Amino acid sequence: MSNQPASTPTAAGAELRLSLRIRPMRLDDLPQVSVIDRLSFNLPWPESSFRYELLDNPRSLLRVAEIDLPGGGCQVVGAFVVWLILDEAHIATLAVHPDHRRSGVARSLMVDLLKEIIPQGTRLATLEVRESNVPAQSLYHRFRFSVVGRRLRYYHDNYEDALIMSLDNLDGAYLDWLERGGWHEGDAA
Repeated sequence: MSNQPASTPTAAGAELRLSLRIRPMRLDDLPQVSVIDRLSFNLPWPESSFRYELLDNPRSLLRVAEIDLPGGGCQVVGAFVVWLILDEAHIATLAVHPDHRRSGVARSLMVDLLKEIIPQGTRLATLEVRESNVPAQSLYHRFRFSVVGRRLRYYHDNYEDALIMSLDNLDGAYLDWLERGGWHEGDAA
């Protein structure tokens, strides 16, 4: 788990940069995670799915991004679920609360995710993303994911295609690139 700096020039961003933490998801996070998922996706996961992944799927990796609130306490502002299958990782979901998008939360989640799975022997990461979700695609491209396929009519709400994105050759060299902040290069995500 890490304290990844978010990069945004606003005062709110400066506060976020100082307080953002990535940590394992807990049961008491599920209500906030479910709200983020509902605000982020047309087809959100039910809270019971997150509960299953957290309690009953030993091959799931679940993390949240949280910030300190000015009056005390914390707020979950992002989360991911990754399925670890032999030497592959499938990013099942990654979401950031709309009020905290474009402030580095998703990038911090991705950095934490990749830094955790590579030392465990993961060599390939995959995900599906809506064809229309250009901001998410930009984020994944920043981390060297590439489009390797398409799932036709994948999303049942509007039958939009999903792009299959993949990142292979996850190894020490990629981890070094990640540690050096190579993902900072390119367009803002």
